[in-house]
Amino acid sequence: MTEDELYMREALKLARKAFDAGEVPIGCVIVREGKIIGKGYNRRNTDHSALSHAEMTAIKKASSRLKDWRLEDCTLYVTLEPCQMCAGACVQARVKKVVIGCLSPKSGSAGTVADILCNPDFTHNCEVAYGVLSDECSSILKNFFIRMRAEKKALDYAYK
Repeated sequence: MTEDELYMREALKLARKAFDAGEVPIGCVIVREGKIIGKGYNRRNTDHSALSHAEMTAIKKASSRLKDWRLEDCTLYVTLEPCQMCAGACVQARVKKVVIGCLSPKSGSAGTVADILCNPDFTHNCEVAYGVLSDECSSILKNFFIRMRAEKKALDYAYK
């Protein structure tokens, strides 16, 4: 198992926590010098906040632990390609590298819909690696949305 796979498996564990909580299953860990210094998973519904994305939580925790907003020597592992807000936060936090599990065709901002992480007009760019444990990262999302559609269908049926 590669180092990237090892840390993506940790991000997947967090995605499963989100899944179990009824949240879109996205997990994130931030690593510095071989240690996880920040982690998070989606909690938008739980926290009633559009800001409670996995990456935002992990960045906040890592910055707090380092007592510095700069995460220059850190690698962020996330199960789904970051949205524009989270990609922007990675750039603002000066994250060195972002490792992505699977792509997000509707809101991915690491090259799919937009490329915020590697925009040459910004003062900082992140190194990016794609497709680490892509099948596992994609599968948990697919299973979540299958479950959500089935629950909605059952609820709609109950009201008829």
